[in-house]
Amino acid sequence: MPPRPGLDTRTVLMAAVEIADQQGVQAVTIASVAAALGVRSPSLYNHIRGLEELKALLALYALEQLYSSVREAVEGLAGKEGLDRFAHAYIRFARLHPGLYESAQLVPQGMNREEIELAKERVVDLVLQLLEPYGLPQEDALHAVRGLRSLIHGFAALEQLGGFGLPLSVEESLDFNLRVFLKGLAQ
Repeated sequence: MPPRPGLDTRTVLMAAVEIADQQGVQAVTIASVAAALGVRSPSLYNHIRGLEELKALLALYALEQLYSSVREAVEGLAGKEGLDRFAHAYIRFARLHPGLYESAQLVPQGMNREEIELAKERVVDLVLQLLEPYGLPQEDALHAVRGLRSLIHGFAALEQLGGFGLPLSVEESLDFNLRVFLKGLAQ
């Protein structure tokens, strides 16, 4: 069966992105993407090899979009101001694109694995650059990257799950915890 005119891998991916952001990454299936595109499921196999490849493409796209968002936010910055802007851009991305954010956290097996790892490394390298003014030894800097990611991801995940029920400003809580983390790095 020849590919449907106007349907290509990018179109299939963008349909998956929309489903992920509206319904969650678990709602991305071959059937749901085909339905969103108004085609039968077998038509998608002219453009992707299956759900595993689609989820890998989704994860790669998510990481590229996340990187682009945070890189733009920290352009020309480093240290406290850069890390603060990074954290806020990261949280903003998770709020605006919950399905993409979830996809960026997944580790699809097999397809596009090397590209996904490189995309993740770009984010880590960006944070390492932001940490340079702290003069941390390489290993400590990597521990700091993990700590910052844990803080930000935990915050984003709890917020998405509605876990902040106290009558306090969520933004003030984020700022407070970032200040505490960054003061610890400065010592």
